[in-house]
Amino acid sequence: MALWMDKGSEPLTETEVADLQAIAALKESTAIELKAIVSAIEDRNLKIGKASFQELTGSKKPILDKDNILHWPVLILYADIMTSDIIEDFCETDMFSEHLDMISFVIHTCVLPNMFLESAPPLPWDKENNYTRDAVELYYEAGSEVCLSKKEILRSLLEGTAGSHLESLGDNVKHAEGDSLDHGTSAGSRGPSKWVKVNEKRTLYDVLKELDFVIPGIPVFYIVSKSSSFYKDFRAGKWTPPRLHGE
Repeated sequence: MALWMDKGSEPLTETEVADLQAIAALKESTAIELKAIVSAIEDRNLKIGKASFQELTGSKKPILDKDNILHWPVLILYADIMTSDIIEDFCETDMFSEHLDMISFVIHTCVLPNMFLESAPPLPWDKENNYTRDAVELYYEAGSEVCLSKKEILRSLLEGTAGSHLESLGDNVKHAEGDSLDHGTSAGSRGPSKWVKVNEKRTLYDVLKELDFVIPGIPVFYIVSKSSSFYKDFRAGKWTPPRLHGE
């Protein structure tokens, strides 16, 4: 098969030629799809930084649907114990309250839906039953990332795709790689971070477009409980998230 041909060798059979043509078409399709996503990010004045917590998120990336709406995978971290949950499809037009009402926590092979409802049992790690729906608050970390250029965003989106190993992606992407996203912010070094509380009645897009929000690959939000002993230290700025290996 052409997929396993030695570098520099020529296809010898019709099957190998067909394989190479299919691979080329897939790469071109990937390039067009990624360019559309980057254009959507640019049109919305969103800022993308280096991916964080990839040991938890893998190569997840946004999807642009036929109505030009972005759907993001969103990482939720429970700050005091640093366990996590992932919302696989958070539409940019959805309010946070909708997902906090319906968020699920996967325990081994069991899924506990509506974890914050009064009727839901406490989570195994929530020994003091602090994480009730009325007690939880959502935050993002502002000023903690450096904005990537358009070229760097494209390379980040390429990870895990058919074109991830390519040095060149064709004219469609080459042109975009020469540009940079101008957000009016410095790309030299990250500034001091701070915690910003999220209004649950706002949409994902409303929050992502904030000037101090740099998306670390995919959106990351932190849940804390007002009922926990950890809450006071968190609000006082005495806690910073640990960085996983390679960050």
